[in-house]
Amino acid sequence: MASPKEAEAPPLTGGSASVPDPTGQALLPLRVNQLVYSVSGTALIRGIDLTLEAGPRTVIMGANGAGKSLLLRLLHGLLRPTSGTIAWGQAGWGTATRRRQAMVFQRPVLLRRSVRANLRFALGLRPSSSKDRSQRLARLLELAGLSEVASRPARVLSAGEQQRLALVRALGLEPEVLLLDEPTASLDPAAVAAIESLIHTADSQGAKIMLVTHDIGQARRIADEVAFVHHGRIAEHTPPEEIFARPRSEPARAYLEGRLVL
Repeated sequence: MASPKEAEAPPLTGGSASVPDPTGQALLPLRVNQLVYSVSGTALIRGIDLTLEAGPRTVIMGANGAGKSLLLRLLHGLLRPTSGTIAWGQAGWGTATRRRQAMVFQRPVLLRRSVRANLRFALGLRPSSSKDRSQRLARLLELAGLSEVASRPARVLSAGEQQRLALVRALGLEPEVLLLDEPTASLDPAAVAAIESLIHTADSQGAKIMLVTHDIGQARRIADEVAFVHHGRIAEHTPPEEIFARPRSEPARAYLEGRLVL
């Protein structure tokens, strides 16, 4: 099986993967203030305050059910907060802001089409010439190590191949922010390494990485900063060397020591 290219891969377009907004309005920093999300009267996200700057790769960690994936969906606009605010830089909020982002889920959401057609559909969402789209499509296939299976139905690929396709399809949208919700859960080590290589490629080409993971080893490899979520709150937001060596909160300490997090 062909393997994805390393982070030194050429840009997906003529320049960076992150294309400045023509209005000149920055998408970052992201500022979250007193964010609450409730279902049937039960608060699942409980007054989160968080500021994320452009540049550092942000890893969101926590035990199952802590609210990590909910937080990511709220930030991307897939869920509406019960209260509080989410402010993306100077860009405001709405469809135009969300189009400058891309999100990849734990279970890839793929069209009932070929690998090539999945990528062609995404590339068609950005204005470009037919020749440019063809060149970009070929680069994406090569980057993901999927050139040899480009004509296969996307949904018959292995789990790792499907996730690589979902990730490079997101990169084809040239996002300024790439949100990743447990993209390597249940994958074998080789598939995890392939996905992490693509994440590093996205980072090197200018996308802001926001990654939800329960994998402590992955967090160590990727994080420039860690936001630890516990019972719908941010228990810690700190550089990785601090949380892994000297966690300040008991929930983070218990999680990193492999104890039950209550």
